[in-house]
Amino acid sequence: MKESLRTRLFRWGFNLWPCYRGTGARVTFIASDWREVRVHLPLSWRTRNVVGTIFGGSLYAAVDPFYMIMLMKLLGPEYVVWDKAASIRFRRPGRGPLSATFRLEVSELAEIRKLLAEEPKIDRTYGIQILDAKGLIHAEVEKVIHISLRKASC
Repeated sequence: MKESLRTRLFRWGFNLWPCYRGTGARVTFIASDWREVRVHLPLSWRTRNVVGTIFGGSLYAAVDPFYMIMLMKLLGPEYVVWDKAASIRFRRPGRGPLSATFRLEVSELAEIRKLLAEEPKIDRTYGIQILDAKGLIHAEVEKVIHISLRKASC
């Protein structure tokens, strides 16, 4: 899947947004159907901590918003999507550039819609691995996302 003009413009804007720009990370790809997003986090003066490795806050912030944004785009405005909880486990220091890839399968979206037809709200848990160029895991992030149907206003 390629980027569309719309997702490319969103990516450029997102990378310029001060909150995300401050992380030192960059969004490098957003699929035209919003089912895949890739981010890159370099080791630089902006991301380096006191011991010379990538700052843990930059690691987390680089991956924080994406499952929520992807679900908002994929499910549409009739759904409420919120980050509910998160945790990060640092596995090894980041001594070079790192990356993460977010993917949502069509079957996951179908499962969410099915569950919300039976329940008023659900929580879904997604894992993200932050990897180096060799595929070694440097951090694992777990995100809990709250999803519900938007109540119709009278």
